[in-house]
Amino acid sequence: MTGVAKNTVAKLLVDLGAACADFQDKAVRNLTTKRVQCDEIWAFVGAKDANLPAKERGKFARGSVWTWTAIDADSMLVLSFMIGDRGAGTAHRFMKDVAARLANSVQMTTDAHKVYLTAVEAAFAGDVDYAQLVKIYGADHAGEARYSPAVCLGTEEKAVCG
Repeated sequence: MTGVAKNTVAKLLVDLGAACADFQDKAVRNLTTKRVQCDEIWAFVGAKDANLPAKERGKFARGSVWTWTAIDADSMLVLSFMIGDRGAGTAHRFMKDVAARLANSVQMTTDAHKVYLTAVEAAFAGDVDYAQLVKIYGADHAGEARYSPAVCLGTEEKAVCG
């Protein structure tokens, strides 16, 4: 389609991605953000966990992969992102990176994923106004609609610190 070898395009994309990541790492620093929202996004690489061959289970970048994001709630700037599993180790590395990019104390909101509790405390040492926004969902769908997300019936705010 492009008249260029697929490997040439793939190498260019890898190089471009590395250059963009390096630019963001250097340029997105000393931010005076006021409100930060964090969340994780699930995806899979190669196959969903249940369909992975036994020899590929537990290998990084096969099966479930999570993209952790920190977004300035006002400007929608992505302050930080990290790809990894959904465990405490990734949460701690991610929050440490978020804290290192900020010039001031912020109001932070996450979902109720428990690993955030210790990760936020470890990264900010209490110098953050932190709350969790817990979503309340209705019953799962049945039949053909089972792949549709459940309806969000409401939210509950939980102040954690600050």
